[in-house]
Amino acid sequence: MSGKKVRDVRMRRLRALAVLPLLASFLSSCGGDEGSGPRSIDWYNFPDDSGALQKAADRCSKASGGRYKIVYHKLPRAADGQRQQLVRRLAAKDDSLDILGLDVTWAPEFAEARWIREWTGRMKQRATEGTLRVPLQTSTWKNRLYAVPYNTNTQLLWYREDLVPEPPKTWAEILDMAARLAKEGKPHYVEVQGAQYEGLTVWFNTLVSSAGGSILNASATEPSLGPPAVRAASVMRDLARSPAGDPSLSNQMEDQNRLAMESGSAAFELNYPFVYPSMKANNPELFKSFRWAPYPRVDADRPSRPTIGGIDLAVSAYSRDPDLAFEAALCLRNRENQLTAALEGGLPPTLRALYDDDALVKEYPFAGEVLDALESASVRPQTPAYQNVSIVVSHTLSPPSGIDPESAVDTMSNQISDALQSKGVIP
Repeated sequence: MSGKKVRDVRMRRLRALAVLPLLASFLSSCGGDEGSGPRSIDWYNFPDDSGALQKAADRCSKASGGRYKIVYHKLPRAADGQRQQLVRRLAAKDDSLDILGLDVTWAPEFAEARWIREWTGRMKQRATEGTLRVPLQTSTWKNRLYAVPYNTNTQLLWYREDLVPEPPKTWAEILDMAARLAKEGKPHYVEVQGAQYEGLTVWFNTLVSSAGGSILNASATEPSLGPPAVRAASVMRDLARSPAGDPSLSNQMEDQNRLAMESGSAAFELNYPFVYPSMKANNPELFKSFRWAPYPRVDADRPSRPTIGGIDLAVSAYSRDPDLAFEAALCLRNRENQLTAALEGGLPPTLRALYDDDALVKEYPFAGEVLDALESASVRPQTPAYQNVSIVVSHTLSPPSGIDPESAVDTMSNQISDALQSKGVIP
């Protein structure tokens, strides 16, 4: 072969090698990972042990007709760990997050940081249609919808009918009943979340709201508190110092409350519906007299306003396919999937119509009481600085037995003012 021909062959080989990366890039954009199958929609949510969330992901993937596949990723078990992981990845503009399972207090913070997309138009209409009003408040910031309520939760008063034939309607009544039972040498504790954590903030928020007040003003720019907060702090102190107070109140969380009730040492507990199937499984004999009633009132003539919990689904600002993510989020919280989450995962639905569903009412004989509580419920202070506010409240009111109501409210007012300006407390 002549020198010229050799050079020509080499040049053709070099041109072919140069084209290969471009061709690979082109094939990747047209196919590759995404072209070889349905688009992956990555859903990050709390770890669900019941299998209900995975079922929802599988159902919606199948219903998409091959357009997308939802991949369910489990976040850490603790809420603080969940928030920390999401915040770090969103701050880095991680585009592998599509749907985010947000605690009901996170929407304002994530919206202000521009980490989540607003729901508008047809998607907003579908998200709000038939959804309970109060859960929607947790998804809203500055009159804009930033998430869709996936599930909700609220507390009821659980009591032993063999000890208390008629449930108390107010906190004053519950303390009187506990004192009488104590004198009779019977189980008498009132189990409630008194440890220095989020549950203590929820208890206080419920009492303040039930007394006609709020922790923050309507615009979330400064503390409100005032006389209702003093009333709330007084209820907490009075319970802690009375026979109703469990000696371990300052270390009690939801699960410790459940265990105390199941052990037979308590007459009452303020807790979420998960305690019902747990009592049924763990103490069938005591379950026969295990009953429920509305959350106690602070004032006899004013309805109680228990604080709701739950998870809202948001679409990441950095999702590579937000249109599919919005569609997938709506599917995940549709009627069928919410019913499964309620029946198998113990998560109360946010769709009003489900509370009339025979399957739900059969498993949730207290569904009517849950619905009533949700329709008059309160939400935790809506502010991007919520973590700071919650820390101020739980630290100031711990332990409940040491509360000086007026002094505690003054302290909280000053420290919350600083927290709203990002002074002093760091989550």
